[in-house]
Amino acid sequence: KGFSSTFTGERRPKGDRVFEALGATDELSSAIGLAGEFSSEKGHTFVDQLHKVQCMLQDVGSNLATPLSSAREAHRRRTSFSEEPVLELEQWIDSYSEQLPPLRAFILPSGGRSSAALHFSRAVCRRAERCVVPLVQAGEADPNVAKYLNRLSDYLFVLARYAAMKEGKEEKIYIKPEL
Repeated sequence: KGFSSTFTGERRPKGDRVFEALGATDELSSAIGLAGEFSSEKGHTFVDQLHKVQCMLQDVGSNLATPLSSAREAHRRRTSFSEEPVLELEQWIDSYSEQLPPLRAFILPSGGRSSAALHFSRAVCRRAERCVVPLVQAGEADPNVAKYLNRLSDYLFVLARYAAMKEGKEEKIYIKPEL
C-alpha cells in the first residue's frame, strides 16, 4: 500500500526521505560492485578496499534506516556510525593522490572500464550524499554518515584516476567547444 518499515518499526511512505537515501546508498553499493568487478579483471589491488566500502555502506544503510526521532537507545547503539571509516578513507585518498600527477584540467569520466565505472560510482555517491544531508540536518541520521559519503566520492575520484594511470589509459580532459 505504498508504505515500508524502518529498523525501528515505524511505518513511513515509500517516498519518504529515509527510503530515498537508502535506495541511493544501495544503488551506490551496486555501482561500486560493478567497478570492483571491472577492476578485479585488471588485477587492481584496491578491490579489497572497494569490498570494505560496500560493507561500510551496509552500516550507512543501518544508520539511515534508524531515524533518530523514533529510535530507542538500543537501536542507536546498534546502528551508530563512527568517524573511523571517514579517517580511513582520508588515508586512502592521500596514499593514492601521492602517486598521481597533478590535476591540470577538468577530467571527463573516462580512462578505461575500471576508471569509468569508478567515475560513475562517484556520481552515484554524490547523489546519495545529497539524499543523506537533509536527514542529517533534520537530526535523523548521524553526521558521520554524510561525512563518509562526502569523502567516499573524493576517494572514488582519486581511485578512478589511479586505475587509469595503472592501466596506461588516457584520461579525457574537458575542452571548451569553439562556437
